[in-house]
Amino acid sequence: MNITLNSAPWLLLIFSLPSKKASERVGIWRKLQKYGTLALRNSGYVLPNTPVNQERFEWLATAIRGFKGEASVLQVQAIDDLPSDVLKEQFREERKPDYTALIREVQQLKPSAQGFSTQLARLKRRFEEIAEIDFFESPLRAKAEEALYKAEHPAPAQERAGKGRVSKMEYQNRAWITRTRPGIDRVSSAWLIKRFIDSKATFLFDGNPKAHPEAVPFDMYQAGGFGHEGENCTFETLCARFGTADKKVRLIGQAIHDADLDDEKFGRTEGITINQILKGWAKQGIPDDELLRRGMDLIEGLYHSIA
Repeated sequence: MNITLNSAPWLLLIFSLPSKKASERVGIWRKLQKYGTLALRNSGYVLPNTPVNQERFEWLATAIRGFKGEASVLQVQAIDDLPSDVLKEQFREERKPDYTALIREVQQLKPSAQGFSTQLARLKRRFEEIAEIDFFESPLRAKAEEALYKAEHPAPAQERAGKGRVSKMEYQNRAWITRTRPGIDRVSSAWLIKRFIDSKATFLFDGNPKAHPEAVPFDMYQAGGFGHEGENCTFETLCARFGTADKKVRLIGQAIHDADLDDEKFGRTEGITINQILKGWAKQGIPDDELLRRGMDLIEGLYHSIA
């Protein structure tokens, strides 16, 4: 493994402790876990190079030396067999179990149970702890935020009741509203709306649907409109509610589900690739309406590629 040193995007902590320092080793390991480090095989631990992470590694190195060990903090420009994109994805994978466990706990909360507010506050603090070391925005971060929002703002009983089919005729020539910076579920849902539900649909971007009462919300955190239902992403919900039976749409729905919920339920990867493209465009500062249009074009291309 060759490491190039310079002013760099990565920090690497290399250390050793005497074999008799078992309890101290456990303490250091717990700190490394808390700081969100990535174990780099037998070479040490990696973090993105930020002032906060630099300070944390320096304090750990000082503590290790105080335990009669040896420690060095390196600024790393590149690692030849681990490109930056691979490292970033590994950091995202490290946070996946944290978010998954958090979401599971949030979904088990019952607003009517004693101590609900205390438990919710604890889980919100846990979310902040995870988000602090989620250096490259795990796709599950938004899901955790959504779960917390729904726990704090439960839908009225009548809205949680079973939702059946709706008529397309009631949703013609409508404005549809969703959140800013559309990702895979929202661009594919917009494509589905335009292609199979409301051919003259227009789209708005706002985090507050109440500011546009005439618009139909989709994939919003707030109750109402069309969003995640049970294990379904918004795209799947729209297909079910409007009775879209097209075989190609069903297969696209599987790809969107796997990309949006990141649960590998169907083992499809097309949506994951499209989502990465959308994220790249978003980082370039592409406006929301253009991002949506480009994403819809990608889904249209995927639709025609399916035999």
